[in-house]
Amino acid sequence: MTFSQEISLICALLVVAVVVFGLLYRSRNRMKQEIEARMEMFKKAFNVTEDAVIVLDRKGLVAYANQSALKLLGLPNEFADKPLSPMPKVKIKNEWIPLDRFLEELPHKREGKMYTFPRSSLLSDAEKEHSIPVNLFIDTVAEIKDMECCTVILIHDLRKEQERNKVAYSNTLTDLPNQLQAKEDLHKLFSKIHLHNKKLALMLIELDNLSQIRATIGYDQSEAIIIGFAQYLKNLAKSSSFYVYHTYSNHFLICLPVVETADEVVYLGRQIQGRLASLYTVNNVRFHLTASIGISIYPDSGSTLVLMDRAYKALAQAQKSGLGQISIYVQNEYEKKYDEVEIYNALSEAIDKKEFEVYYQPIVRSRGREVVGAEALVRWTHKQYGVIPPDVFIPLLEKSGFIIELGQFVLSEVLKQQKRWEMFKFKPIEVSINMSLLEIEAEGFVENVAQQLVEHQVPPELIKFEITEGVAMKNETEADQQLQALKKLGVTIALDDFGTGYTSFGYLKKFPADILKIDKSLVEYIITNEEDQRIVKAMIDLAHNLGMKIVVEGIETNEMADMMTEFGADYLQGYYFSKPIPAYEFQEMIRL
Repeated sequence: MTFSQEISLICALLVVAVVVFGLLYRSRNRMKQEIEARMEMFKKAFNVTEDAVIVLDRKGLVAYANQSALKLLGLPNEFADKPLSPMPKVKIKNEWIPLDRFLEELPHKREGKMYTFPRSSLLSDAEKEHSIPVNLFIDTVAEIKDMECCTVILIHDLRKEQERNKVAYSNTLTDLPNQLQAKEDLHKLFSKIHLHNKKLALMLIELDNLSQIRATIGYDQSEAIIIGFAQYLKNLAKSSSFYVYHTYSNHFLICLPVVETADEVVYLGRQIQGRLASLYTVNNVRFHLTASIGISIYPDSGSTLVLMDRAYKALAQAQKSGLGQISIYVQNEYEKKYDEVEIYNALSEAIDKKEFEVYYQPIVRSRGREVVGAEALVRWTHKQYGVIPPDVFIPLLEKSGFIIELGQFVLSEVLKQQKRWEMFKFKPIEVSINMSLLEIEAEGFVENVAQQLVEHQVPPELIKFEITEGVAMKNETEADQQLQALKKLGVTIALDDFGTGYTSFGYLKKFPADILKIDKSLVEYIITNEEDQRIVKAMIDLAHNLGMKIVVEGIETNEMADMMTEFGADYLQGYYFSKPIPAYEFQEMIRL
């Protein structure tokens, strides 16, 4: 190669080198620009998040801090390439540790390893007086420059979340924990209940007659009563070591996690009732207030799963006894034997599976003791439990609404049986069927009765509907309309359990009943108790003066039967004559 050729080649290589260098320079500039553009994009993205983001380089200097971090830690806007100062502190196991020392003590610090510290606490210069609840996340990442690790810290401030939870888990009027908080707290308490041999009690309090109180003194004044009562319970809880909740409107729940006996729970209830009586004044005059209280105690009232339900049942029982009463739920032998949830679930299929059967208990004429009627009573034979007592399944039927379907079933079965007895020349008798409030209020109830009477061609005078005194008083207007409509069909109406409720004389005069049934509780001790004798005798005379007949229930001895006959009772019913029996046994009593 000649010298000139070498010079030409070198020049060509230089040109190529210049071109390549130019291309590399422009490529590197483009890459740098792209990286810087992406960094700006990420910075903008991090600046709009509420979480604090901090990046520390290998020397512990701040490489980046977003706006949330600057605000949370009280840092100036221009803070790059400086150490954190003042250094925030993190609370670990009740000890406050500076963040830099905390980072140094992290075990096995390496790239790709994220450390999470949920429900931690942070103390910063911006919040000198109060610690901040946070979720803390720490990760490591390689720097682009020399691949050494830097530290990424993300801090999630929990204060807004706690504020939302406070709203969700507290009553807006009284600021007491609400039913959601009660449910969570009780679950935790129940899980620890096995750790001691003490009892746990729930006390459900309802201010009596709140609607009437509002009508009397106005909405604002009645709300002030609730707020004042809540504050009293809150103060009492601090000194008495129990939990208090405002669960609903005028309902308050108290949980006593450790009690010795039921007496101390009742004592606390009396103390609260006593304070309530003088809690509120209107125009310097004491406004007398009362509260009904239901108490359930573990294990006396049942398992923890049903303890709240039992408290509500006890409250309902207290309210039946009048204003300002206290009732403790005591588990009966049936509830210990049967699984309520399983029984409840089986009810929906029991009719289709023909597990229900109608039994008949005879009603006799007091003079001559001739069987002239019967009360239709339902019995349930369950595949697992066998015969389940009505005291167990009737309340569940009413709670679930299946009582309406069962009532239609009973009416149909009674009418079918009446038709069979007519066909086989048995003596015609009147059969009583019990009604619930749900049935009376159900749409089309009277129409269904009329339709079935026509369908089965049974004379309406052979059917008698019984409604308890308590049910009739719950919805007087609706009950009166439906009963009047039934009477137009030609059926008989009986007022059951008479003497156990609060029926006024005025209401009894207009009540469309043909028969009063005196409850068995009034004749249980009538042989020896002269006061009971006077009460029952007066009831019989009252019914006769109103043109009604009397059936006395609960007759268990001949002596009781003779006394009721002497008092003028028209009909008698009870185990002395017969317990409820299947139709094929009962019909032997009415064979002509």
